[in-house]
Amino acid sequence: YGQRFDQSTFTGRFFKMILACDPRLLFYSSTEVRHCQAMVENYEESPDTIENHRALWEARRIAESALHPDTGEEVPRPFRMSGFVPFNGPICVAMIASQSTVPLMFWSWINQSQNALVNYFNRNASSPLSNETLAVSYGAAVGSALAVAFGLASFIQKRYPAEQAKALLRWVSFPSAVVASSLNCYIVRRPEMDTGIPLLNDVGEDVLPGETSKEAAKVGVHLTTASRAILQLPVYFLPPALLGAVPVIKKYLSKNPAATLPITTYLLLVSFGFGLPAAVATFPQISEISVHDVEEKFQHLRDPRTGRPYEVYCYNKGL
Repeated sequence: YGQRFDQSTFTGRFFKMILACDPRLLFYSSTEVRHCQAMVENYEESPDTIENHRALWEARRIAESALHPDTGEEVPRPFRMSGFVPFNGPICVAMIASQSTVPLMFWSWINQSQNALVNYFNRNASSPLSNETLAVSYGAAVGSALAVAFGLASFIQKRYPAEQAKALLRWVSFPSAVVASSLNCYIVRRPEMDTGIPLLNDVGEDVLPGETSKEAAKVGVHLTTASRAILQLPVYFLPPALLGAVPVIKKYLSKNPAATLPITTYLLLVSFGFGLPAAVATFPQISEISVHDVEEKFQHLRDPRTGRPYEVYCYNKGL
């Protein structure tokens, strides 16, 4: 299928992700999602009208928001891109508000558990992943995240006086989330680098059925890991910075401390709402890789449609 927005540009990918991250998509039932999928698959039978084109684009948006592109299975709502802000946003608020080690550790565990499942359900699923591998990946990802959060919190509490440590702990969530989310993504997606992922031509057809590329998988996992680190910047940096640096907000909160939590929540959700699409759009979901950068078995294939050697391949790097 074609794309509504130009996926070769950041702007096009950003607009696509803005629509894909719309929380209202969570309200569509499984029956409605499957109906939209059928509409898209049978688009050639639909009347060629402007109104119908709009309906088809909307049907495709609804179906793609809920169904995994490799398996066609429905992704649970908390782990969809459209569910990331409403489900993960409150968790991040709790992390930022934590001013002692125990709540910071608890919310870090909840946050990284949710992140691990988001990474799992939005991976390239063309290669199977055993329950044992998933359990080991989850344990390693969440364990490393908690180690980072606990290590930073413990260092601050030992290094600084109680009042200063209490203030600094508010900022621990940011560096710990950057490191932990990146490790989380890398560890959960790491099995793809061992099994490899299929390479596709420009119309999405497998160029060598039954064979996979570990080189493409490595690039895909590394790019996705980088996008997870980028995502943390607006989410954890902007709300605390605005609360403490903007005179109007700072003065208002000094007089109305009870408003701190709702204003923090609002700023974080806004940052999340724009930061998530921007981070995911940094790199194309369907990426390209040169034939010179993949395994030997892929380097001398010819396109059966033209008879000419392939120059680049496509692959689904996941989200």
